[in-house]
Amino acid sequence: MTERLSDSERTAALAALDGWDHDAECDAISKRFEFADFSEAFAFMSRAALLAEKMDHHPEWFNVYNKVDVTLTTHDADGLSEKDVEMAKAMEGFAG
Repeated sequence: MTERLSDSERTAALAALDGWDHDAECDAISKRFEFADFSEAFAFMSRAALLAEKMDHHPEWFNVYNKVDVTLTTHDADGLSEKDVEMAKAMEGFAG
């Protein structure tokens, strides 16, 4: 089973993730990514989807045209885990 991040681990992880908001109530992080157009947004989602399948860790997301809203949490850990941090960092690279 995946372990939930401790308070200090969560604080350190959030400090390293630019623009990600923490929802303390459900212990999740979220961010809106904006792209030039739908094609770029879809390419970002495609890259993230391939990683999500490989990790067996799937984001909650919503897409309209050039915007992708992402929420990450680990349901079996009942909150944030290292998987969420890894996925968030990868998404930053995909959006770069």
